Amino acid sequence: MANITLVDDDENIVASVSLALESHGHKVTAYHDGATGLEALEASPPDLAILDVKMPRMDGMEVLRRLRQTSTLPVIILTSKDEEIDEILGFNLGADDYIHKPFSQRLLIERVKALLRRTGAEGVEPESAGDAASRAIKRGKLTMDPARHESTWDGKAVKLTVTEFLLLQALAQRPGFVKSRDNLMDAAYDDQVYVDDRTIDSHVKRMRKKFRMVDPEFDAIETLYGVGYRYRES
Repeated sequence: MANITLVDDDENIVASVSLALESHGHKVTAYHDGATGLEALEASPPDLAILDVKMPRMDGMEVLRRLRQTSTLPVIILTSKDEEIDEILGFNLGADDYIHKPFSQRLLIERVKALLRRTGAEGVEPESAGDAASRAIKRGKLTMDPARHESTWDGKAVKLTVTEFLLLQALAQRPGFVKSRDNLMDAAYDDQVYVDDRTIDSHVKRMRKKFRMVDPEFDAIETLYGVGYRYRES
């Protein structure tokens, strides 16, 4: 169903995760250190990557940071339950989802399924296909093409991750209307996935940074403190 790359130095986790994913029809390629994993991800990008945080040669956060310089590949990070800072840093670097260790195989499968469904990588169209959410959007300097997962600002390409694209799409579809963080969670995440407000804020912060790289004056995403966000069409 999907090609998945797993990068983790724990042989037991690699074995159990690979078995669980393969039992659901996915093809899994595993690597045991960050440097080798990054090289493979850049040479032959899969449909989805799962990265452990703590690994030899190069940790998962550095792999993610370097990967995000050129790729919007969907990424799930694995982090120790007591390392909350990993979760925050991971989202700031552009992770699409995270799973705390220890985790159940059922949880892993559901999170992978949800992320693949959002990208259309399961062999079906993305959830938004066929409805208004799949139509191209033009809002001032912003253009978005959901069918191609492409976004531009004043004609310049802005590469967004799957989650970032869905969040911006939800805001840009109705400029001027306020979207609460709960509204944005519903737009970007599967019903079975819960994320907190901090996660949405991290994604929005990263989105703004990307747009300001092509336009330092970018201010189309407004924060309404205590309420949510809205898109302002200039």
